[in-house]
Amino acid sequence: MAASEEHDCPTETSQPVVEEEETKTFKDLGVTDVLCEACDQLGWTKPTKIQIEAIPLALQGRDIIGLAETGSGKTGAFALPILNALLETPQRLFALVLTPTRELAFQISEQFEALGSSIGVQSAVIVGGIDSMSQSLALAKKPHIIIATPGRLIDHLENTKGFNLRALKYLVMDEADRILNMDFETEVRFLFQNWFNVQKLQRAALKNPVKCAVSSKYQTVEKLQQYYIFIPSKFKDTYLVYILNELAGNSFMIFCSTCNNTQRTALLLRNLGFTAIPLHGQMSQSKRLGSLNKFKAKARSILLATDVASRGLDIPHVDVVVNFDIPTHSKDYIHRVGRTARAGRSGKAITFVTQYDVELFQRIEHLIGKKLPVFPTQDDEVMMLTERVAEAQRFARMELREHGEKKKRPREDAGDNDDTEGAIGVRNKVAGGKMKKRKGR
Repeated sequence: MAASEEHDCPTETSQPVVEEEETKTFKDLGVTDVLCEACDQLGWTKPTKIQIEAIPLALQGRDIIGLAETGSGKTGAFALPILNALLETPQRLFALVLTPTRELAFQISEQFEALGSSIGVQSAVIVGGIDSMSQSLALAKKPHIIIATPGRLIDHLENTKGFNLRALKYLVMDEADRILNMDFETEVRFLFQNWFNVQKLQRAALKNPVKCAVSSKYQTVEKLQQYYIFIPSKFKDTYLVYILNELAGNSFMIFCSTCNNTQRTALLLRNLGFTAIPLHGQMSQSKRLGSLNKFKAKARSILLATDVASRGLDIPHVDVVVNFDIPTHSKDYIHRVGRTARAGRSGKAITFVTQYDVELFQRIEHLIGKKLPVFPTQDDEVMMLTERVAEAQRFARMELREHGEKKKRPREDAGDNDDTEGAIGVRNKVAGGKMKKRKGR
């Protein structure tokens, strides 16, 4: 059973960091022809550094700990060996991928199905926020690959008749640092103690796991331009609007610290005419996927998100990341800004620093080993926006209140407006800033 991903474990033996690699193909790494063709169809012209390091070892059946910067092709590094092995010994319930977020689970499933489309690979995504019965039916068909969040997987192991993981051959922990820390520690311990084949896992643990490291420390990619803005807390909204105007034409991911602030800021921006859409944990799963897909399809140019979207998501066209609320944990900064400047592209990251955030910002600079420059702003132009922003803030507060009241009256409004597309006040404003009365009120 091969376990992989993503962050440091100091007790394991380590492969040297790859500095320069001669040009190799997936075929050179031992990947079978049909999967090489699938890579070509996906536009994967050559393997990345982590794939060059990890794939041959995984094909040998070695246990792997993979470390690489964000956007470096880690999913392919574990998906290709699993599919290669599945072709050699076809079996249902062949591999399990544990992942910390629902969105990442769906993305990994898409990669498995794209790579395995020509060989009939079937996968099932087992995450919260979706009807358990439909997932039970999917598990009853015994897919080859299961991609799951730990909590919902435990739920099915305990309650779905006939479902177990005794035949499992591959286990992957994607974003393992987060899975193995306090977020999921209890669930993972429960899985290992009660549901996995413990003897197999013990034997695997004695196989001298190899660390494939192509990035030996926390760092950001070279083509990422990083800036900060030091501003009074009360003017954060105004500076955000200024930045969006200054960099108009780009696509933005804006990170907020709470679900409420994500929703509020999305409403604020929509009231000012920006095509903004939120993504946070209090939205239904269908709305979360809807927001993500609209942004991926470029139907919306601004995605406001909590850290639920900071890990692993591959959205190639993100031009600018804005840390509207500075992350409490410095490592989350690396993951957030890694949503842009992916796969060799360039990108910008701008972090808002208020009088309350100085220490957190200094920790980030210490972690990445560099002092960030100031993003240039024209303060007089920013201040000219204050009146319009203040009005939009007022409407956003009203809409949040009305949305909260509507959630208390589910029979009156069955629709789920988490996405703010039909946000109550957005279409109901009239000249003069007043709200139209809604029918039936």
